[in-house]
Amino acid sequence: MRFVLRILKAFALVLVLVIMAGAGWLYVWPPELLRVGDGYAAKIVCSNVFIAGRDADDVLHDDVQAPGNPLLRLMRVSVDRDNDRVTARFMGLFAPSYALYRGAFGCTSVPDGNFEAAANAVPFDAPARVGATDAVWPQGEGAGDQPDAEIAALLADARLAGPAMRAIVVVHHGRIVAEAYGPGFSAKTPLIGWSMTKTVNAAILGRLMLDGKISFDDDHLLAQWKNDARAKIRVSDLLGMESGLAFNEDYGDVADVTRMLYLDPDMVSLPANAPMEAAPGQRFRYSSGTAVLLSRIWMDRVGNAQAAFSYPHDALFAPLGMTSAVFELDARGTFAGSSYLYATAHDWARFGQFLLQDGVWNGRRLLPEGFVGAMRTPTVASNGRYTQGQAWLAPGGSSARFGLPEDTFWLTGHDGQSMAIVPSADLVVIRLGLTPGWLGYQPQTLLKAILAALPQSGAPQQQAGSQQQAQPQP
Repeated sequence: MRFVLRILKAFALVLVLVIMAGAGWLYVWPPELLRVGDGYAAKIVCSNVFIAGRDADDVLHDDVQAPGNPLLRLMRVSVDRDNDRVTARFMGLFAPSYALYRGAFGCTSVPDGNFEAAANAVPFDAPARVGATDAVWPQGEGAGDQPDAEIAALLADARLAGPAMRAIVVVHHGRIVAEAYGPGFSAKTPLIGWSMTKTVNAAILGRLMLDGKISFDDDHLLAQWKNDARAKIRVSDLLGMESGLAFNEDYGDVADVTRMLYLDPDMVSLPANAPMEAAPGQRFRYSSGTAVLLSRIWMDRVGNAQAAFSYPHDALFAPLGMTSAVFELDARGTFAGSSYLYATAHDWARFGQFLLQDGVWNGRRLLPEGFVGAMRTPTVASNGRYTQGQAWLAPGGSSARFGLPEDTFWLTGHDGQSMAIVPSADLVVIRLGLTPGWLGYQPQTLLKAILAALPQSGAPQQQAGSQQQAQPQP
């Protein structure tokens, strides 16, 4: 009996030592996967608390933990409102990661914990915002006409709206004809677009094209590419995701995309130093790193840092009346053009209507002629799925497969964000939520039902912000 007790004590001692050694290892050398998880938790909680005004515990449960990754269920966060910081730790103890709120510039991941450098990276105040008015949308937030009852009924169908829908807005003939919101969300809630941000980032670059500061054919885009094959990469190659740069967009593990977003305070570094795997224009590779490179390139072309930080607001958001839009930057001051734009569903709808109108708003041309056309033109290397302007023609299947008009094009984002633009139907449909891909939801089904319910006759209404009001101005 004593022998058995000795064995059990020895086993218990070994077990304690193993646990202590494991805890010490996690504390001193946490695996990158845990650091990514904590970085993700800190950033998502920070943005939703400080931008959207949501409860931190709700965000941790609904946005971080609920989608299903078992590791994320063990993340714990704390919010320091006095210093505008969020800290996340695995099991509340290990692999700490941080996010910092920088006012109108939103939150940034601070994986190195250097809050001083992150704060100093954006030393300028954001431009003053003008509040939304009570005028009818899109000039203001007024409701306008009565909603279309048939389309509103479609939005109330959980099967069409999809799991964890947070907002749907349907714009027809330049007016909101129906909208719906999930529990706890409203027309005033800023929501993340994830990769829909890429298309907005491309439009910001298009504004610079209109000013003659950059063109599709520009090459020699970064100084560090000057003496190698990357010097031949053109702006058009980046916009079409055909740069030839290697980049791993696999979200299932620690990959280039998660390393860029949550482990590197300078998001430009990884894609800018990526090797070539193909000649420019020869291979399609969807890459969030490409969008961040485009951010850095257009920021450098603006002329000075303060003007670059103000440019999204001054050049795009203010003219469109997107008063809620918050375009976030990395910890070193580059706009996260791949992922991090928050805006209300109404403001996302304004951007969609802007593209529907070929880059013209209130009679003023804000994008060069042909730029939105590039967003609707397929690239050869993507087999017709992706376009020349950071948008999709066939996300998850062709338009023909779903019986949709051939001119339909899409903005899509992680976890079920989508915007469908159908010029032939004068229609924009925005659907936002937290709907992981493994649930199998396809927004094409919703769009098809809405198209079938649209009135088959009647002239389009005169639209504020449309090309019908005035001739485009150069």
